Amino acid sequence: MRHRFSGSIAGLGTTSGRRVVIGHWPDSPFGPFTDVMVEDATGHRTLVAPTQQVADFVAGTYHFDQVRVVPVTFDDWYVEAGPLTVRLTVGGRTALGRLLALTPTAPWFAALVDPVARLVLKGVRTRVTARAGDREWYSARDQRTVLGAVVTWDGQDCGAMTDVVPAVRFGPGSTPPRPSVVDLVSTVERRSLTTG
Repeated sequence: MRHRFSGSIAGLGTTSGRRVVIGHWPDSPFGPFTDVMVEDATGHRTLVAPTQQVADFVAGTYHFDQVRVVPVTFDDWYVEAGPLTVRLTVGGRTALGRLLALTPTAPWFAALVDPVARLVLKGVRTRVTARAGDREWYSARDQRTVLGAVVTWDGQDCGAMTDVVPAVRFGPGSTPPRPSVVDLVSTVERRSLTTG
């Protein structure tokens, strides 16, 4: 069974070592939602999801040490998600974003360009095999820069924004190293038992 999610992913690092990946999905099988994946300097990986259904689906595809189901709010890239708050300042479209706007969003095209994505953007994959043999295709449509971010965890400032280094380890791929917002279509083919 294939599930299609249309939205945006923002990825950034901080000088504290905490790296944050925000998925904002206005169009999904579960209705509109936002979820957040966080990896700290020790490598501890946390999923913050707004419902148990979303948490079960995402945790069935990616790897986490902890899952928190709490309200997640999104307002023009200001995100509150349990212990995490993030305010992003999003800039203009990148040169890559202009190119991506011209490409198809079909899984076949994501599979075709995966070798190029691996070479050009360290850690990025457009076709992956996730947990239990599930397959996923990322069809990017645009990319914008992130000019700045204020990130707190449990009320503590996480420091200045940095690149996503080291790459996050939620699955076989990461976000682009430079902080950015990527508009995309994610297609997930579940081979394992689907929950929810």
